Amino acid sequence: MSKSRLSKISTEDRDAIQHFCDMLWMENGLSKNTLSSYMSDLSGLALWLKGRTDDYLLGASREDLLAYLSNRVSKGASPRTTARLLSTIRRFYQYQVREKQVQQDPSALIDAPKLGRPLPKILTEQEVESLLQAPNQDTLEGYRDRVMLEVLYATGLRVSELVGLEVSQVNLRQGVVRITGKGNKERLVPLGEEAQEWLQLYMNTQRNELLKGKLTDALFPSRRGNALTRQAFWYALKRYASIAEIKTTLSPHVLRHAFASHLLNHGADLRVVQLLLGHSDLSTTQIYTHVARERLKELHQQHHPRG
Repeated sequence: MSKSRLSKISTEDRDAIQHFCDMLWMENGLSKNTLSSYMSDLSGLALWLKGRTDDYLLGASREDLLAYLSNRVSKGASPRTTARLLSTIRRFYQYQVREKQVQQDPSALIDAPKLGRPLPKILTEQEVESLLQAPNQDTLEGYRDRVMLEVLYATGLRVSELVGLEVSQVNLRQGVVRITGKGNKERLVPLGEEAQEWLQLYMNTQRNELLKGKLTDALFPSRRGNALTRQAFWYALKRYASIAEIKTTLSPHVLRHAFASHLLNHGADLRVVQLLLGHSDLSTTQIYTHVARERLKELHQQHHPRG
């Protein structure tokens, strides 16, 4: 979030936002990125209120919030972005009511925009295989990246969970990784034989060569000895997608999506996939059943004589 934006709002608003985010961190264990998003949304509202009504967040009315959302839409905000912003605002004011900082929630009677749920773009099994082959395994970084891709596809981890892995979280004897996901919820995820073999060799040889004596708990470090960042891995992934000649626009969750949909295509139970992905709600996982159904329709249309 822009520090300049935060510095332009009142001390009252800054304190209210900070207390709210502190609560989210203590009660829900949200990540720094998520908290930063909340702070950015709320400071944007506070800055707009200051310029329009010279009022504070805790004095905003339903009409103020409607005008702000309308202003964002007029500047090109999508329904999905607007719904996320409204969700942040609602959560903020619900907290303020709970803390008795305001008597009524001004966002309570504002309807969220209706959203169609987009299906995630999924790589085929052949495309995944091409992507796995893309890193140059003759270089230390290339070998590390190949192992990261293998682990990502084998486990369905979030990218943040992958780059944050520490050596102590990997149990090759049992063939699992221990993950602390959203809300500090812990889960054990199987690695599979292929990923285990790649990890075993990497941890015994290439990782030590990459570190050159530096000490770190990070499973996938850079040459500097720090854990690889999400951004660095994402740039590498886009480069490998280009090498593999994958035309699909990739998202940060590309291999997580592939992991889930390919499991379901091969007959895995939906609740098992839910546990492996770390979804708290089964409805979040059900999107992949729709993906599998759409894929079957495509295959039917392509190959059936009356498709």
